[in-house]
Amino acid sequence: MGRISAQDRRESVIRAAIAEFAITGYHGTTTAAIARRVGVTQPYLFRLFPDKKAIFVTALTRSMEDTRLAFEKAADGMEDGERALQAMTTAYAQLISTRPETLLMQLQGYVTVAAAEAQGDDLTGEVVRAGWMRIWETVHLSLGADADETAHFFACGMLGNTLTAIGLPASAGT
Repeated sequence: MGRISAQDRRESVIRAAIAEFAITGYHGTTTAAIARRVGVTQPYLFRLFPDKKAIFVTALTRSMEDTRLAFEKAADGMEDGERALQAMTTAYAQLISTRPETLLMQLQGYVTVAAAEAQGDDLTGEVVRAGWMRIWETVHLSLGADADETAHFFACGMLGNTLTAIGLPASAGT
């Protein structure tokens, strides 16, 4: 059995960090828990990332990019905005049902922004805002650059996120 490359190990750490931070947030997650989930030592984590915050920011960025890519892939090649809307809605529902940690990580990021910025730390907020804008732009262009339709898509999506986060089916909001 061959050795795992540093890049593959780093990827494992990012996925483990998403899972841990999604459950217990930034302050509730320890680097020991992340290391344990991956099966590495804490010192090894810090060879891959300079500190816990860097792990969190990387995990948050990845979860947002996973969402953006799900939308992009779903709408790829669709000329009709309505078909793209349905495809993206289905893709997102699939993403959060099979990998709920993706959504929960993003929600943890939103919560962490307020606390971090109150302490003078703008990095998390910058990451969240940039990730959100990339997601917005992907959806917006897929829907034919209709601002009202894009806003409606995200409004319905955030309702679905909230219902999912509190353990209700998204259909409870209809």
